[in-house]
Parts: sequence; structure tokens; C-alpha cells
Amino acid sequence: MKYALLIPLLASFFAANSYSQERIYRCGNEYTNTVPSGKTHGCKLMEGGNVTVVQGTRPAASASPRPAATSSGGQRVDAAEQKARDSDTRQILEAELKKAEARQVELLKEYNNGEPDKIGGEARNHQKYLDRVAELKASLARNESDIAGIRRELGRVPAAAAAK
Repeated sequence: MKYALLIPLLASFFAANSYSQERIYRCGNEYTNTVPSGKTHGCKLMEGGNVTVVQGTRPAASASPRPAATSSGGQRVDAAEQKARDSDTRQILEAELKKAEARQVELLKEYNNGEPDKIGGEARNHQKYLDRVAELKASLARNESDIAGIRRELGRVPAAAAAK
């Protein structure tokens, strides 16, 4: 019986709460609670919840401009330094290519045309053997992809650096 009075009180609270919210209109990227006038067309009534808009602030302009002659990434590099960089790049890529090709030869030898030698407990556990064969095949494909990528990068290095 004590809860009989509580139910109408809660109902009136929720009803009053739902009517106290104002209508929100979205006009482009702006939100407003004033009814749009005839000249502002394209405003839509927002439904289904509250809208919170936080006004952003603009960052303060820096007091000191950046110096013009710094060696940051956006500055030009003289031709001799660029050739040296290209030469270093080519040497690094060629070394990586040699390592990847050596790894490919090693993987091909171990893979043995899809029939590698069984090692350890693989003689008794055929699934273990099949898993290793699949892993070797995936490693071969991944290494082949790496080799192709290194060759593409070598093709992008200017030819003048290749003559060194």
C-alpha cells in the first residue's frame, strides 16, 4: 500500500522530465534550440536523445617563427649529399637482398619440393609433419614477397647511385 502513492509520483516525474527537454535542430554543422526561420532551410529536428556540443578553441599562434635554415626533413639537400644517401640506400638494399635470397635457397632446400625430411617426433605424429610443411610453404611465400619488395625498392633508387 505504501508503494501505491510512489507509482503516480514517479510517473509524473518522468513525464515532466521528458517534456522539459527542448527541441534541438541541426542546421548543417550547427545545432540550435531556436526554431529555424524561413530563410534557414535544411534544418532538421533531432530526435532520440540529448545533444552535447563542446566549443573548440583555436591554438595560440607561436610567438617565434621557425628558423629558415634548419636541417629538418623539409629542407633541400645538396646533390653530393643526396648521391651519398642514395649510394648508402642501394648498399643496404643489396645486402638485404643477398640475405633474403640466401634464406630463400635455404628454405627451398629444407622444403625439398613439398617433401621435407621428417625430424624428431614427426615420424610418429603425421599432423606435426604436415604443420611443419605448411609453415615452410608459408615461409617460402613470405620470403619471395620480401625479395620482390626489395627489388622494387632497388628500382626506385636513382640510377646515378648504381654506377658508384
